[in-house]
Amino acid sequence: MSTTHRDTHCREIITKAVCGKGRKFSQVTHTVTPPQTPSSILGAWVINHEYEAVKASDGVEVVGTYDINIWYSYDKNKSTDVAKETVSYVELVPLSYLDSKHRASTVEVSAVATQDPNCVEANVSSTGGGVVIRVEREFQVEMVAETKVCVLVCEGGCDDLDKDADFDDGGEQDYEDLDPDLLDDEVD
Repeated sequence: MSTTHRDTHCREIITKAVCGKGRKFSQVTHTVTPPQTPSSILGAWVINHEYEAVKASDGVEVVGTYDINIWYSYDKNKSTDVAKETVSYVELVPLSYLDSKHRASTVEVSAVATQDPNCVEANVSSTGGGVVIRVEREFQVEMVAETKVCVLVCEGGCDDLDKDADFDDGGEQDYEDLDPDLLDDEVD
């Protein structure tokens, strides 16, 4: 049995779907002031990263904290110590894709750190009293919400659907304009 236009119609369904996506890479600079004046930097690490996603009007805000640990020498490189500072941040990630027909009251957002905060450079500041570090981080966000989708419904149900259903509107297809050189001779 072939399915004709009379045997089908469309129906709107409300479903949860990914209605928005975004990604953002950023570099930020922090200054940490140790108790002693640093002579040189021996190492810098970013640890204890925690964050959550919050819906914002312009996209998704990633709100989080991390600790910066700096191992440094002081007293003309005669002693060492570790300075620790907790940094708070808010990163707005704009949505590069947004389904405008989603139901705003059902929005749920999530974020994944595709690159955890990482120290890429640490130097003694030009004034000599602190340490300037550069941190890179990247987030990918998703917004899930209820939205309407339109589906094709077959009156007879799925059991009566012919696997070779013809959804053609009955018009003749014109293949005369096809370039035969573009067609593959062999089908794998």
